[in-house]
Amino acid sequence: MPEIQLNIPAIGEGLQEARVVALLKQPGDMISRDEAIYQMETDKAVMDVESSVSGRVVRWLASPDDVLSIGAPILIVDTVDEVSPEIAEVVAAPLMNEPEASNDGVVSLRIPAIGEGLQEARLVAILKNVGDAVKRDDAVYQIETDKAVMDVECPYEGEVIEWLAAVDDVLPIGAEVARFRTDDKVDGAMASTSGAASAQSAPTSIQSQSVSDGSRRRDVPPRTRAYAKEKGLSNEQIEAIPSSGSKLMPADVDAFLSGGTKANDTPSRGKNFSEVAMGGKQRVLASRLQRSNQIVVPGMMSIVVDWGKIEELREETKAKGGDFQPSAFTYLAYAVAKAATDHPIVRSTLVGDSTIRTYDSLQLGIAVALPGDELVVAVVRDSNTLGWVEFATTARSRINEAREGKDQADESVTLSITNMAGHGIREAMAVVVPPGVATIFLGEAYNGLSNEVPGEFKVMRCANVGITIDHRLINGVGGAEFLNAIRDNVSNIQELCS
Repeated sequence: MPEIQLNIPAIGEGLQEARVVALLKQPGDMISRDEAIYQMETDKAVMDVESSVSGRVVRWLASPDDVLSIGAPILIVDTVDEVSPEIAEVVAAPLMNEPEASNDGVVSLRIPAIGEGLQEARLVAILKNVGDAVKRDDAVYQIETDKAVMDVECPYEGEVIEWLAAVDDVLPIGAEVARFRTDDKVDGAMASTSGAASAQSAPTSIQSQSVSDGSRRRDVPPRTRAYAKEKGLSNEQIEAIPSSGSKLMPADVDAFLSGGTKANDTPSRGKNFSEVAMGGKQRVLASRLQRSNQIVVPGMMSIVVDWGKIEELREETKAKGGDFQPSAFTYLAYAVAKAATDHPIVRSTLVGDSTIRTYDSLQLGIAVALPGDELVVAVVRDSNTLGWVEFATTARSRINEAREGKDQADESVTLSITNMAGHGIREAMAVVVPPGVATIFLGEAYNGLSNEVPGEFKVMRCANVGITIDHRLINGVGGAEFLNAIRDNVSNIQELCS
């Protein structure tokens, strides 16, 4: 197996260096093609860099916090891939994105190599018109990858003479996007790097081959492909998703997932086992849980609430008759929602690693079980601002929609409740699913001892209410104070709901 040298990729026209932020693999680790292997920072963004080959990490040639020039070697990989001399040259000396110069001062601007393993980019916007004067380092167009939308800057002064691609085109790395006339001198080294067919044409031909052989669709924008992978879909599944328009969009991915596996729900038999494709809703849940496991730092605590207060109020409501008959769980959910008013931390989420976004009101998620052990989320919008009757009516409506299979979760849901009271479970550690920062757990009601009067033994109807927090944002005291607010609301549920 040959050893291949990987280098710092060219992230955009005009950029000269990048800082190594983190090494995601250790010597001896096995890596797959398109797997993130390190992170780097430019003046545009911090981004994962993916491997262009499969194999084993031999040794790192740089350390975190090193500032390296574009094209500098960073890693040696012992690859298991069959590497032709042409591809080996591309891997060992990545595309530097210098324009290809002609004798009349016309150069070709090409889609830059945004990272190892990335194969395509979408043209988002054209920032200069034909005939416009352009200065060195001016942004001339924008591209979208699965990492970010970024400006691409021109390394020369001159004018645009022709655009060779249109907005929304998905282009392979190295594809020619514009022609540009410049009076700037192109030195010999640069001319030989960019003008040589092997340096510029090889990456484009490799990309074209990977598209034309059917392995990658040309109508899938990079962000859509990244979104589908976040949902747990393989490349093979992405190729099979039907698109509703000229481009495959995230909505098409959602439609594919929500459609379940009706066409493939017949089990296949092996010698002593059967197999069936995972349902669409469970694939979505599995994707969310996998992401949770990767980034959340969980912490769990619980408290005992006076469940008898809720049972008494519910019996009073039942005795009055009528259609308004909320469940005991709905009373608890209202106590949780109202507690969030004075605890903005549970209405917050982390944006990136260092920005806290706090919503004005609480979008409360409620886990709803479906037949076949599937799980979706109902959402009560602006829950802490609603009065009791409106809250209970809205919650019932949203839960009924969820029972029909409508998953309502989105990025604004910061707090969720899971109810295991009807399953004989008193205590459990709930899972926090990003961008949510906390999940409330409700256990079954039981007869316990009251501690209202020290030294006095009194039977009390109890329920355990737990919280799992994302410790990156909520600390133990913050979680405890929120739980205590819920307990106080339950103890005063009659007044809260009046």
